[in-house]
Amino acid sequence: MSGIIDPGLPSGAGITTRPSATGPVDAAGGPVDPGGRAGGGRSGRSERFRGGALGPAGLVALAVVVVAVVAAVWPAALGGAHPLAVHPADALQPPGAGHPFGTDESGRDVLARVVAGTRASLLVGVVATLVGGGAGIVLGLLAGLGGRVLDAVVGRVTEVAFALPLLLVALVVIAVTGPGPVPAMLAVGFATAPGYARIVRGLVRSARASQVVETAVLLGRSPAVVVVRHVLPAALWPVVAVATLGVGQAVVWASALSYLGVGTPPPAPEWGAMLADGRTYLQTAPWMSTFPGLAIVVLATAVTVLGRSVRRRGDAR
Repeated sequence: MSGIIDPGLPSGAGITTRPSATGPVDAAGGPVDPGGRAGGGRSGRSERFRGGALGPAGLVALAVVVVAVVAAVWPAALGGAHPLAVHPADALQPPGAGHPFGTDESGRDVLARVVAGTRASLLVGVVATLVGGGAGIVLGLLAGLGGRVLDAVVGRVTEVAFALPLLLVALVVIAVTGPGPVPAMLAVGFATAPGYARIVRGLVRSARASQVVETAVLLGRSPAVVVVRHVLPAALWPVVAVATLGVGQAVVWASALSYLGVGTPPPAPEWGAMLADGRTYLQTAPWMSTFPGLAIVVLATAVTVLGRSVRRRGDAR
């Protein structure tokens, strides 16, 4: 699945203490400070900042996500007008003091609809990611812990799913379940599940071959204890980091389904549906499509940047 990124397993540079004129050095050739940190005091603090904090880009992305959550929970705080209020006399008004984002063909305030649409887009993105991640974890555990036959079956299924475009898989699911917001969540979730399954399978098989698991087996630990205490922790954290990236992807695909008319039905405000409504007025009222499109791009980018920051922080551990 092109939208899913395989996480690298955490790795750390070892410390070597070969003699040198300045004292011990690390694997990259930098000095080791008296506290045992590679790279010296200032460099060590810089490394700890990059590994332990989100960084400037991550903080900006976090602020955008917080604003989106506020808009989803309390839309009246950011958009004063009612998103469904119709005022034909104010139809197709350009952005101005009374309507910062302009109005649509029915005189509805575009700003209020963009803010209210955050709830639908964010909800579909989060739920679809939970569905895809949950299904992928189950499939990945079955493939990683099961025998060769089960592993081969799950592997073939995921390979076939990877060969198909995600939107096509989602449309097939919608063709079976019918249109609507809930089917859109399930469609995007099931379409992204093979990517999570492949990640979990690789992490589980890597954990099974680790010395920690081999030692636990030699000590007589039960298979259930070994899986819960040693295999799952090694597999779940990278999946959580990738899932944060998947939320942004799910928001985009959910908006695409609504754009095609199989997602959230009108007149409920939803960014993809608003893009579809604005197609007819691109020449006369481009703001009808511009602001919902910007909302999709900004939220998806912010969630992706935040996910990458979370992943780097997890790898630094």
